[in-house]
Amino acid sequence: MKDRIWTRSILNSPVLINNGCGLPDHAERFARRHPRATAKFLACLNSQRKKLTAAQNIRQALRYRDSGVDIEAGNELVSRIKPLAARTCAAHGDQVLGGVGGFGALYEVPLTRFPNPVLVSTTDGVGTKLKLANELAENESIGIDLVAMCVNDLIVCGAEPLCFLDYFATGALNLEQAENVLKGIARGCELAGCAMMGGETAEMPGMYRHGEYDLAGFAVGVVDKKNIIDASRVQAGDVILGLQSSGAHANGFSLIRKILQRNGNGNAVDLFAPFADHKTLGDMLLEPTRIYVKSLLRLLAEVEVAALCHITGGGLLENPPRVLPPGVVAEIHRANWQLPPIFQWLQQHGNLDETEMLLTFNCGIGMLAVVHPADCERAIALLEQAGETVFCVGKINAAEGPPRVVVVDTPSATARAQSQ
Repeated sequence: MKDRIWTRSILNSPVLINNGCGLPDHAERFARRHPRATAKFLACLNSQRKKLTAAQNIRQALRYRDSGVDIEAGNELVSRIKPLAARTCAAHGDQVLGGVGGFGALYEVPLTRFPNPVLVSTTDGVGTKLKLANELAENESIGIDLVAMCVNDLIVCGAEPLCFLDYFATGALNLEQAENVLKGIARGCELAGCAMMGGETAEMPGMYRHGEYDLAGFAVGVVDKKNIIDASRVQAGDVILGLQSSGAHANGFSLIRKILQRNGNGNAVDLFAPFADHKTLGDMLLEPTRIYVKSLLRLLAEVEVAALCHITGGGLLENPPRVLPPGVVAEIHRANWQLPPIFQWLQQHGNLDETEMLLTFNCGIGMLAVVHPADCERAIALLEQAGETVFCVGKINAAEGPPRVVVVDTPSATARAQSQ
């Protein structure tokens, strides 16, 4: 039986409207006899039909796609990921025991190389650098950043990266965008020598603005127990080497974006303006984080390294104490390396003092390596052979209390000394 509903009549008498049958005959006659009431009558009729249509839609069968989740697109993305993942897994041979698409990633630890294996795990994201990447539609490099932020933490413990997994979340899956991000992740895994073994793609309608997404990365590495790098190796007199960064890496971008919102005239900064080395300002800011893993694994194989320190959030002031024992101070000689142009630009346009720069950014030094004085020259030579640019940025001194950083020879202090 067709749905029926009683509506108000124009003259306080009910008019039966059969949904889907047009106007009943008596309703047509009523409208002809009362032309002045026709408009009001039809408006009432139209309103009731809309209510009926809405009620019917509620009862109609829904699909997951109607909520904004496209399972077919998700399956297509997985099919595109598989060859990328396979390429990163090839170098690991039989250690990788499963492929993309399973419920878990399986990796057999090579006990011949690590007789007393200790697994090390890290997780990280890329922060608000994502906002800038979205604005410039540069999604591939951000995947490299994601891997770098995780594996550079692993190597600090002396661990060799084994496998990497990602979490990609968005409101509506854009296949091209997601594929580009995952291409970057695969490239990062190749640079780090780890296997891209899977991840999670979450499509969550209403959670993100159109075109926006979020990322998280998870890495697992292994180190033989006797080779774990901890603070016990550090002693007074050790030399601090600084490995050059590729730029801002993936830290301090909330401040960077604040600086970009204005310049000296209160206007937005042009990200497409030429900057240096045939690159735009946007290119320089989105330069992916340098991955130090292979260079440092080579160093660790030949030199006793007292400590490694990844310069992330907290900059050169807050990260070094995390790898130092009580009773020492890291003396950093700021004049021993030149502040790269991108950081000079940020300092100038943000009107940032030296302390704020050192607390927020890596200031051109993405990784520290603490070595014994007798190994210093050998360590520098090995790192340079591996393609790193190395500076001797300071030394370890004895001091009472908890570990801390003391910065000397800052450019401003040096300039004052020279003027006296």
